Amino acid sequence: MAAITTTLFGLLQKGDHAVFQNDLYGGTHHAITSQMDRFGIEYTLVDSMNYQDYESAIKNNTKLIYVETPSNPLLKLIDLKGISELAKAHDLYSMIDNTFASPVNQNPIDHGIDIVIHSGTKYLAGHSDICCGVMVSSKEITESAWNSSINFGGSLNAQMAYLLERSIKTLGLRVRQQNANAQEISEFLLSHKNVDAVYYPGLPHHEGHEIAKSQMMGFGGMLSFEVHTDPNAFVKKLGLIKPAMSLGGVESTITCPAQTSHSKISAEERARVGIKDGLLRLSTGIEDTDDLIKDLDKALTV
Repeated sequence: MAAITTTLFGLLQKGDHAVFQNDLYGGTHHAITSQMDRFGIEYTLVDSMNYQDYESAIKNNTKLIYVETPSNPLLKLIDLKGISELAKAHDLYSMIDNTFASPVNQNPIDHGIDIVIHSGTKYLAGHSDICCGVMVSSKEITESAWNSSINFGGSLNAQMAYLLERSIKTLGLRVRQQNANAQEISEFLLSHKNVDAVYYPGLPHHEGHEIAKSQMMGFGGMLSFEVHTDPNAFVKKLGLIKPAMSLGGVESTITCPAQTSHSKISAEERARVGIKDGLLRLSTGIEDTDDLIKDLDKALTV
């Protein structure tokens, strides 16, 4: 959140307008809706994942378009090249939260995006032991965010920086195993009678599958699924997979977005964007795939 807010407030000022994808990480969504008005910054939330629909939200004072792909928690996809070309046509900044994909699976700058954000706490750190954010951009944009961060106070100490550098050495190995686990698990869940829906870009039926194939090198280690039993009771039956709000670590974790990451959003808004109370978000670790599937199968047995 420090990376997101310092970048936004480094680029936006009173009287500016920004266009945001509505289907965002709950913390980002809450920051936009609770803070932008206080700073005199206008914003529009766009429901569509079709980049062409964002043009109608652009105003004379628009300065930035912000998206997240794959999105949290429904893994929705948006065409990065389309967003970047739209932004350039209107002389706007384009900005993306690339946390779910990681730089192993997706490089937005190669598709023309100006600013890339990562929750470094997740895949970059990968061991669930540090908290940090990352912004990647041009020298000019980075300097504006740096000056903003000085005012807002976001910083890393030497130990955090060391641990992050340590973790990046194994990033490729970890993410490729997480990709493989997520693919097999999503296919297993899709065929299970006690699962109502599965959201994973690597599944051919996923609405963003073709977009993912065109702009991602791997489909990621994140997936979501809906159970028609009590999600809390389901999670309590798990043994290997642990309930936790964080993600992207070497251990598999699970959470209910309606109760955690998106709890600050109203029930009506969650329902409108498709986040049901029975939705569970699974971050696959690097454990043996068969062990993870056995754990899920046991918990799904009614």
